[in-house]
This record gives sequence, structure tokens and C-alpha cells, in this order.
Amino acid sequence: MARLRAVILMAAAALSVSFSGTNAQQYPSKPIKLIVPAAPGGPNDVLARLLAQHFQTALGATVVIDNRGGAGGMLGARMVAAADPDGYTLLVGNTANLANLPAFSKTVGYDPITSFEPIAKITDSIQILVVKSDFPVKTVQELVGLAKKDVGKLSYSSAGAGNLTHLSGELFKLRAGIDLVHVPYKSTGEAATAILGGQVQFTFGGISSLLPLIRDGQLRALAITGTARVADLPDVPTMIESGFPGFVVTSFFGIVAPAKTPAAILDQLNASINGGLNSADMKGKFANLGMEPTVGSRQDFTAFIATELKKWTELAKSSGITID
Repeated sequence: MARLRAVILMAAAALSVSFSGTNAQQYPSKPIKLIVPAAPGGPNDVLARLLAQHFQTALGATVVIDNRGGAGGMLGARMVAAADPDGYTLLVGNTANLANLPAFSKTVGYDPITSFEPIAKITDSIQILVVKSDFPVKTVQELVGLAKKDVGKLSYSSAGAGNLTHLSGELFKLRAGIDLVHVPYKSTGEAATAILGGQVQFTFGGISSLLPLIRDGQLRALAITGTARVADLPDVPTMIESGFPGFVVTSFFGIVAPAKTPAAILDQLNASINGGLNSADMKGKFANLGMEPTVGSRQDFTAFIATELKKWTELAKSSGITID
């Protein structure tokens, strides 16, 4: 009898594995909903549509783009966090909804670590610290020295309170141990115009928007916030090289699924996304957007999100900044 029971259990286990493998192989068997936590037309939306085209070709899946803007991206993230973990509802996550908002707000309604299963980081972009070309500093350390000499007199512009450009300035303020005045504007363009007009002394901004002004000689780049120098500005050091270990700030995008989504589905999606990002066609489309695709494992993206959340949470605690 005991032997018969053992045989039955072994057969049941084998059957379970068989069904599990079959289910994984059959995915996707219905449309995938890709939640974009923003209105149509922005970077989130553009990247989502590129991925949707890829999924339809690579997976043979119908992909529905669902724009759920509102609350800085929290509404869309909440929707995915509460969705069935079956691989058919995915989120275009980004710096705001996976790192900044959870760090600086107590009302997000989800946990970026426990509410989601990271699938793949798609891309990230660095920022540049710039001053007006005739401003009397040529390095970050000279800027810090001036700030310490003229305490409370230096100001920086941002694209809005709570924006990554604002938080970059606050991180710089904290790491450098200096007193700065924050002046928020409505966009990176307005923030740069404020420098050119002499209203503020510096700003952090995206490379795609500030590079033309740097090449025209109107702005001087002091440092970039990536881990390595970039081809467009080979002579501009990183913040790390400028004396600020670990000072890395990027604007990232990636795909996450609800927590407890089966690993087999997550692995399939990761492999499909990486395959697309490695293709010449996708690289060309990203280049047209001023972006570079990022290829990595699910574990890479998981560790990255944890590092980002820790960095911004520490800043929130140290600065007392809230965005509720």
C-alpha cells in the first residue's frame, strides 16, 4: 500500500510539472495589458508602444496600451499592484513611481519592492550639472567652494518641486554640505533659461535638452550623473570623478508585473524584452529618441530598484522633503 501511494504521488507530481510547463509554453494566450502611468504622447507612452510592437511580433500577443495618468504615476502603479499576477497586466515603471514617489510620499498605496516583480529595465538617461558659460567656476569643486564662501547666496533651478532635477539638486546639497536656494520652474527649458538670464546659478537637467546649449557655448557642463563619461561629452567628468562617491542619478524606465507572477512568465518576458533591445531595429528607434537601451536580468533590475529606493529614502529622511 505504501509503495502504491508513493507511485501515485510521483505520478501526480510529474503531471503537475507537465501542466506547469504547458501553461508556461502557452503564455500568452490572451491580450497583454500594458499600463502606462501617464497621458499619451510622453516618454512612458512612446516606450510602451515600441514594446507593444515588439511583443506582438516576438510573442504573437495582442498588446493593449492603457494610459492611466494621475497622481504623478501612482494611479497606474496602484492598478498593476492590485492586478491578478498572471502576466497579463504589466506596468511601464519609471524613476517616479518606483523610487521617488515611494521615498517622498506616504500615500503611494503600494510598495515598490513587495508589490511588484521586476522584469527588465528598458533604458535610463543621465543628467548634467551646468552653469552659464561665463560663470566663474569650471569644476564641481569650485562650485562647492563658491557656495561655502557665499553661504546661502547660490541658487539652482529645477523643472518643478519633486521633479528629479529638484531632487538631484537636494542630493548635491546634502552630499556637498552646502546651503543652496531652490527655484522651481515648469520645465527643463525654463530652468535653463533662468540660468542664461542670471536668475539662478546652476541646474541639473537631461542631456538631450541641455546638450544643444552646451554645444552652442551658452552653458558649461561641470559634470554628469552617470557611472561613466559619455561619448557626446568626453571631457566632462562624472560626479563620482568630481569627488562625490556614489553620486549617480538617472531617469529610468522598466517593466514590472504584479507580485507573485510566475517566474516562468517573468523569465519569458525578460528574454523577449532583451531580445528586442539587442536588435538593430530597436536600437535605432531608441537612438531617434535620444535613448540607449539597457539589457539585463530580472535580478539586475530588482537590485537596481532597491538601490534607487534606498538612495532617495535616505535623502527624504535627511532633508525632510515630502511631496504629499
